[in-house]
Amino acid sequence: MPKQPLLKRFLIWKYKHISERNFVYALSILVGFLAGVGTVTLKNLTHYIKLLFEISFFKNNQNSWYFVFPIIGLLLVYIIKQTWLKKHIGHGISTTLYAISKLNGIIPRYNIYAALITAPLTAGFGGSVGLQGPAVSVGSALGSNAARLFHMNKNTRMLLVGCAAAGAMASMFKAPIAAIIFAIEIFSLDIAFTSLIPLLLASVSAVVTSYMFLGTDVLLRFELIDKFQVKDILFYVLLGLVTAFASVYFSKVFFAITNFFKQFKSRAKRLLIGGIAIGTMLYFIPPLYGEGYGIMNNLLKGDHLAAIGLTPFDLDLSNIWIVIALLLGISVFKAIAMTTTFGAGGVGGVFIPTLVMGSALGNAFAKIVNNLGLDFHVSESNFTLIGMTGLMAGVLHAPLTAIFLIAEITGGYELFVPLMIVSAISFAITKYYVSHSIYTLKLAERGELLTHDKDQNVLMVLDIKKVIETNFITLKPEMTLGEMLHEGVAKSTRNLFPVVDNDGALVGIILLDDVRNIMFNQSHYDTTFVEDLMHNPPDIIDHDNDSMKVVMSKFQDSNAWNLPVIKDEKYVGFVSKSKLLTAYRRQLINFTKR
Repeated sequence: MPKQPLLKRFLIWKYKHISERNFVYALSILVGFLAGVGTVTLKNLTHYIKLLFEISFFKNNQNSWYFVFPIIGLLLVYIIKQTWLKKHIGHGISTTLYAISKLNGIIPRYNIYAALITAPLTAGFGGSVGLQGPAVSVGSALGSNAARLFHMNKNTRMLLVGCAAAGAMASMFKAPIAAIIFAIEIFSLDIAFTSLIPLLLASVSAVVTSYMFLGTDVLLRFELIDKFQVKDILFYVLLGLVTAFASVYFSKVFFAITNFFKQFKSRAKRLLIGGIAIGTMLYFIPPLYGEGYGIMNNLLKGDHLAAIGLTPFDLDLSNIWIVIALLLGISVFKAIAMTTTFGAGGVGGVFIPTLVMGSALGNAFAKIVNNLGLDFHVSESNFTLIGMTGLMAGVLHAPLTAIFLIAEITGGYELFVPLMIVSAISFAITKYYVSHSIYTLKLAERGELLTHDKDQNVLMVLDIKKVIETNFITLKPEMTLGEMLHEGVAKSTRNLFPVVDNDGALVGIILLDDVRNIMFNQSHYDTTFVEDLMHNPPDIIDHDNDSMKVVMSKFQDSNAWNLPVIKDEKYVGFVSKSKLLTAYRRQLINFTKR
């Protein structure tokens, strides 16, 4: 007997000696480690590319290179996409959400290396994007393919994708608690013992991996000095309002610029327009270069001059109002620069740019309060941090992630009250004006977004192809009643007959009840035609455009038991209410078991 492959022998051994639950725990640790390695690799590749600026040749005329470098990075990404990958690279978190909701957690293998190569080129050469989204993309692809390698079921595969997302977040910020909340809040994972333990293990595994490779170095360095004071509550409320409307602005700008670039079918034209635009913005506003951790860390240290850096303008930076204006300029243009980078073909994330905008806005707000001449004084570093919270809560629609991430960064919960105030106000107002986050809007519009609403999720994951019945005999409009009875009624087990033309398009339906009173009267057999008897169906299901929620609504509104399905204007079959409800109940049971 030939020797079995090593993997097959391992799987057989695993089935005999390891319980399914324990194996999932072991896989979650592995996935956390892989997500951590992927995130560390992304950060290091980006860092090494940025080291090019340390060469004295580039330090001279640095602002000119700020214009040129992003275009070089975008061009390299374009060449890689066109000649090697030849595949679309979506936003990491949106792509992962789609994989969970519509692909049963299956993510193509190329996602492992696609973002790993293109994101560092985009951000390292100055594209105004972050690495959190690509880190999630890489980690989730690793998690999905690890689950497929070991033949895990759909639910476990989807859980491991969530574990990988948590691992990427934990490794990026060294914030394991916030990472778990991020996975639950963004990816709508259930808070149950069976899912919480793997998330914990993956998050811890990723953090330990990050410490192994990067030591104690953290992206955001902050030591809480100024304690929360009750007298500042009004200012925190005002900051919540400011960050709310800034979040609405961020989202609207993102969608507007994205739609602007969509009108150009040529990727080369997008690269040309976007590259010149982002290069121009970076030439005049150098802090927009790359991810922007320098801005955040310098503002947290109280060094706004280092945060602003060198500008091509001869400005008096000893004037605090000029500094405030520049910080507000960073806030306004960060969203524009980020989305323009995406529009030009760059690969990156939204998460970090949100933090950068929030930090500049929070710091500017505190400076305004402190310099109004009304004898007010607030902590600029605290408001810088909490500005990040407000933007995260609003733009990402993730208030809990925002609260716990900043709480972990500060090393305690001294600022918990203002964190909750600002995130609640920002989220509530942004949600009113922008119903879905940047990650989820397009998915929600297509009915492909997984949420914490189980009924909604069941409808969303139901596959219409699996409930379409095709055992209906079709009729032609020109057939006589006699032909219909002999060719249709006599041979069918159904009491419903679709009528289609020569092109296969549905032109009507006939129910057995429609002909019952004349079907035995032979005088009508040659004088009555199908087109005389047919009528319009109560409603029609569009295979490609109707979500299962819409299908259910059509059944409810029409009171029909069967509705025809069309695809590309051709008749496909029927969906029956009874079969649809049976499929719904089965899927609901699966969701309840999670």
